[in-house]
Parts: sequence; structure tokens; C-alpha cells
Amino acid sequence: MDLIMKQMPVVVSALNVGFLQTLKLFIVTLVGALPLGLVIAFGSISHFKPLSWLARLIVWVIRGTPLMIQLLIIYYFPGLVLHNPIWGGGETGRFLAAAVSFIINYACYFSEIYRGGIQGVPEGQKEAGLVLGMTKHQIFFKITLLQMIKRVVPPMSNEIITLVKDTSLAYALSVEELFFMANKQTNANGVITPLIIAGIYYYFFNLLLSLLFRFIEKKLNYYK
Repeated sequence: MDLIMKQMPVVVSALNVGFLQTLKLFIVTLVGALPLGLVIAFGSISHFKPLSWLARLIVWVIRGTPLMIQLLIIYYFPGLVLHNPIWGGGETGRFLAAAVSFIINYACYFSEIYRGGIQGVPEGQKEAGLVLGMTKHQIFFKITLLQMIKRVVPPMSNEIITLVKDTSLAYALSVEELFFMANKQTNANGVITPLIIAGIYYYFFNLLLSLLFRFIEKKLNYYK
């Protein structure tokens, strides 16, 4: 016990570094996946069949395969198959490969949520907008978008909370995120305490996100 207490400042410091990397990966993924998911959603509902088929195929492949495999393929494929290791071997390269993998993966999941939200808006409301002389652009931003946001917040919040936990999969690429640092400290000290502390980090991060989304849902009740 004395040894654990003596090592605690070092353990917490290492976990803080890992948490910052986890937070960075989380933010980068959202910044990239939220708009990309909307683009893919528009592609999947496009009246141009080749585009809609391509978008749906991409979503089907990404949703049908494990994120872990996608991480490994995106990181190793350029070097092993194309003989062009674009990511490099450092922490920056590993993080970039992980970020690209997460963005592609979550954009496909978000696209299905967006698609459901868009298609869930009654056609009658869009037709009413046309009767009132509104353009398609105005109908989307003033009618469809506002209702879509309210519809997608609950399922989107579930995916975003899952993202927090999925960042631990970047461990497969040796990205020095929270789980990687916790596992490293566990092996170095021979105790499970760092993993327990890491679990607490994940729990409170998700708790804050849950409270944030609950607040957003209450605000959006204005459009009920």
C-alpha cells in the first residue's frame, strides 16, 4: 500500500497525459465526423443512383466491420501494400491514422442518424414550404434542419458517449491515450489501480457529456 501511495503522483500524471490525448482524439473525431456524416447522408438519399449506391456501400462496409480492423488496415495498408508508409512511426503519425479511422467510422454511423432525421420530417411540411414560395435551400434550413436536430440528438448522444470509450481502441496503434497509459502504469507497478483510475476518468467524462446532452434536449423541447 505504501508503494502504491508513493507512486500515485506519477501514475496520475501519466494518466492526465493520456486523458489529454484521449480528449484530443475525441474532439478531432467529432470535428471531422459530424460534417462528413451529413455529406454521406446527403449522398445516400441522393436521387443520383450511382452516388447513393456508393454512399450506402461505404456505410455498409464500415458498419459491418470492427473498428479495430479498420484501425489496423488504415495504419498498415499504405506501408505494407503500397510501400508508402505515409503515417510514419512516431506518435504524431499513429495519432493521425487513428483519427482518420475514427472519423470515417463515426461519420458512417452519424450519416444513418442524419438520414433517419431528415427522412422523418413529414413531406407535407416540405410541400407547404413550396406552396409558400420557399426555395429548397430555405425549406431545408428553416423547416427540415430544425426538426432533424431535435430527432437526432438522442441517438447522436449515444454514439458520442460510445466514442469516448472507443478511443481506447487506439491502443492497438500504440497511441498514448488514457487506456494505453493506464496499462503501461499497471505493468510498471504491478497493481491494477491505474486501470481503476482510468475507468473513473471515462465515467466522469461520460457523465458530463450525458448532462450536456440532457440540457440540449430540454432546450430543443422549444420545437416540440
